[in-house]
Amino acid sequence: MFMTIDSEGIWRIIATQAGTPCVILATLWHQPRQLKHSLLQHKSPTFASICFALLLGAGGILLFTPVFGLDFDRLQQSLISRFGPAPIPLFKEWQRMLADGRNSQESEKLKRVNDFFNRRIVFNDDITIWGESDYWATPVESIGRGQGDCEDFSIAKYYSLIELGIPVAKLRLVYVKALQNGAPGGASQQAHMVLAYYATPSADPLVLDNLVVDIRPASRRTDLSPIFSFNSAGLWQGTGNQSSKSNLSRWQTLLQRARQEGFE
Repeated sequence: MFMTIDSEGIWRIIATQAGTPCVILATLWHQPRQLKHSLLQHKSPTFASICFALLLGAGGILLFTPVFGLDFDRLQQSLISRFGPAPIPLFKEWQRMLADGRNSQESEKLKRVNDFFNRRIVFNDDITIWGESDYWATPVESIGRGQGDCEDFSIAKYYSLIELGIPVAKLRLVYVKALQNGAPGGASQQAHMVLAYYATPSADPLVLDNLVVDIRPASRRTDLSPIFSFNSAGLWQGTGNQSSKSNLSRWQTLLQRARQEGFE
């Protein structure tokens, strides 16, 4: 089995049985159940099962415990115990933003959350903030430092939107390659994370980003090339390489830390 990603962001997983190729297509911006459906439509049920098992082994779908609800008293205690009282004003602003947006339309909830973190959290790299090359912070940690990198922005927005009642199934944390103009030697690509919102399973998702601060459909974000996506309800897409496996480990660790802080 091998995998390629074409210029349109299409995932192609190719396996063979007795020299007969099985080609499975899925758009990385869209939901992986389409991929499972394609496999199950293969004329050989046994071969379809083998292909799907291979996909699972390649990092296709993994299950997590869903995350719902915030215990603000516990969150505040966790914040103070680690960072002292200084971040409390920002924490209270976050709490008020969530309370004020609870009865809003989903489009307004997206804007409130996206604007809040893009304006109130300062972008910085993990080495500067945490002394580590790649640290995934919980929302409490990002508020405690008042700083974060792209993963931290996306994770904080993700948890906040779930608290506002947006279903987990509509949200995906998406690892992408972002085209960076103005770099020495011309344009270059760098690893980046964004949050994607799906109004319906087949919709063009909206992208919440800390680099391009206004919310745009993925079809207009031609600077982004999606690599894999996931959420806490149990979806994972990717090549199964060492990078995606290490990111999965960071995600599982973050979910555990968040539950300990008060994200229930």
